[in-house]
Amino acid sequence: MISTMQELNSAMEAVEASKAELAQEGVPFNRAIPIGIMIEVPAAAIMADRFAKVVDFFSIGTNDLVQYTMAADRMNTKVMHMNNSLEPAVLRLINNVIQAAVAERIQVGMCGEMAGQPMAIPLLLGMGLQKFSVSGSSVLATRKLISRIDRRESQELLKVVLELDDPEGIKACVEKWYESRQ
Repeated sequence: MISTMQELNSAMEAVEASKAELAQEGVPFNRAIPIGIMIEVPAAAIMADRFAKVVDFFSIGTNDLVQYTMAADRMNTKVMHMNNSLEPAVLRLINNVIQAAVAERIQVGMCGEMAGQPMAIPLLLGMGLQKFSVSGSSVLATRKLISRIDRRESQELLKVVLELDDPEGIKACVEKWYESRQ
């Protein structure tokens, strides 16, 4: 988990040292290997604009990002109700990350449960998410759903959703949006 620019710089230095070692030993390697980071903690999401200037891609790890943003362990029955990917704070952080990637023209993908949630997919498309990593059992349904969503329409939905203050209102808004397209 990268949380700070110092951690990223240390990791980049380690990569460069490994490249130098491989070159010195005459071992062939990809000198332009793409370097990316997982965005899994709020600190990294907040600093995404800075990280995007240094790396080639982001992968947003939503299971951890939601848990840490909401301070709600998804395994703790007393607080697991707070572990909700449709919380406005979560959506705003994810949008921040995606917009930072888009601004720097780097790839941005998502892994974790949120990437396959029908309530989240049009919002993620509206934000500009490029890659969805889902469980094998969700691939076909997710692909089918994505193919049916117009990106411009999802951007309009996102504008409305980002003005809402509660996950139930967001869920109702997305449900209404889906109903209007059937």
